[in-house]
Amino acid sequence: QVQLVESGGGLVQPGGSLRLSCVASGFPFGLYAMSWYRRPPGYELELVGQIFQSGLTHYEDSVKGRFTISRDNDKNTMYLQMNSLKPEDTAVYYCMGYGNWGQGTQVTVSS
Repeated sequence: QVQLVESGGGLVQPGGSLRLSCVASGFPFGLYAMSWYRRPPGYELELVGQIFQSGLTHYEDSVKGRFTISRDNDKNTMYLQMNSLKPEDTAVYYCMGYGNWGQGTQVTVSS
């Protein structure tokens, strides 16, 4: 069965950093694009960014220059490094790949 498990969420102050992980299993991870999404409280689900098989990445404007997506195919893991965090980054963060979603991990940015 396909599984995607996020971890690394928590409470951080504005300007701080956090690193999320998404461990995948049940499909050939290295052959597929992976994505990070988030749902801020009271808002719709939005794309954060994505990483393709080649390692090429794309980011939405709201996080460009602050967030970095990477992947380690040997570990079947995708990462989201978040720097210069803002209160508006507060959301449940989800990883998506192979048509499947993780359970989400809460990120709260507050002073």
